[in-house]
Amino acid sequence: MIERYSPPAIRAVWSDQHRLELWLRIEVLACEAWATLGRIPPSALPKIRKGTFDAEKIAEVEARVGHDVIAFLTVLNESIGQPEARYVHIGMTSQDLNDTASAVQLVESARIIANDLASVREAAADLAVRHRRTLMAGRTHGVVAEPITFGFKVAGWVAELDRAQERLARAADEVAVGRVSGAVGTHATVDPKVEEHVCRELGLRPDDVSTQVVARDRHASFMSALALVAGTLERIATEVRHLQRSEVGEAFEPFGKEQKGSSAMPHKRNPVLTERVCGLARVVRGQLVTALENTALWHERDISHSSAERIIFPDACSLVDYMSQEMAKVLRGLEVRPDRMLRNLDIGGGVVFSQRVLLALVDSGMSREDAYLIVQKAAMRAMDGDETGFRKLLEKDTEVMSRIGSKLDDVFDPWAGLEHTDLAYERLGLGVKTK
Repeated sequence: MIERYSPPAIRAVWSDQHRLELWLRIEVLACEAWATLGRIPPSALPKIRKGTFDAEKIAEVEARVGHDVIAFLTVLNESIGQPEARYVHIGMTSQDLNDTASAVQLVESARIIANDLASVREAAADLAVRHRRTLMAGRTHGVVAEPITFGFKVAGWVAELDRAQERLARAADEVAVGRVSGAVGTHATVDPKVEEHVCRELGLRPDDVSTQVVARDRHASFMSALALVAGTLERIATEVRHLQRSEVGEAFEPFGKEQKGSSAMPHKRNPVLTERVCGLARVVRGQLVTALENTALWHERDISHSSAERIIFPDACSLVDYMSQEMAKVLRGLEVRPDRMLRNLDIGGGVVFSQRVLLALVDSGMSREDAYLIVQKAAMRAMDGDETGFRKLLEKDTEVMSRIGSKLDDVFDPWAGLEHTDLAYERLGLGVKTK
């Protein structure tokens, strides 16, 4: 976890201290369950509950024994003392601690990410409503297409963010399973009631069937949800980057009063926040590949997944949360330039209305093929730099004018065809009703 991209809340979730605290909690909960089952004396619980650990001492022991859970138990048992310490970890294996604690960490991370992702959605929804009537050119293939509003564009982000939130919630629920079922998952040495108690107290469900580990398809699904969240944030960031290009200039991410864009070129106002989001999304996607590779383990378990997971899940959770915070900042401070949007909407003298001209000519009785050739010729001339402009070129065409001259104002009305955009707002629950 690189501190630069690790928000404090997520960093705390994946800290060694928190992981060891979870291990201790699991051991105490297991002992409580064993006491109710008569396996250990209830009188041992007070001392077990007072058990403590020292993370540095555990690291020292691990350096000698080469096993983190054994090192943890060694230090913990020293703090408890005999005979009570002998009741700790009865019938359990290391993964009863590792997998169950990891599930808690993933659920906690998902909760933090969901909260920050909700801030992105809130900022996007506010933008969508504020710019519901801000005209701009829609673009396909990077080329101006037909009129839209900036708010309608942003409404698409809101819808995708909603899906990202729902997907993350489902993945968090799927991974919220623990296991306290012994060396190969058969409960041969651990009563299922112990597992049920531990999981219930931690807010988890017992895994339906585990081996020595919870099957990693659950974890791959969680990582897939994170990668898709990252992809959604990247899509929004990419759009902002395009809109900030010098040739477009329609929207700009926030830029501080003392901020500098380049050590060499003082004029630079670079989209560094959104570029950073795009770069980090690539990292998260790469970590998904590793999570998918981890699903195929040998027999009841090998540890080929373990070393990788110590990296990919803390990092991916940190990165996605960081990206969410960055995008919320971008959208809350986005500088929208409606005047530039209108200027770009009129590029080529109105070529964005080419389809409406085509349809009007067809409605007048002209064949589609003939109409297309006329409209395309005028549009291409306008796009190639003819300063006459698309509409004026059409006005010089006597056949066009004889057929639709009286309708040109309606054909070139940017609001014509946008009558149904409010439907998107209504479907998203953004407080806008269709007329």
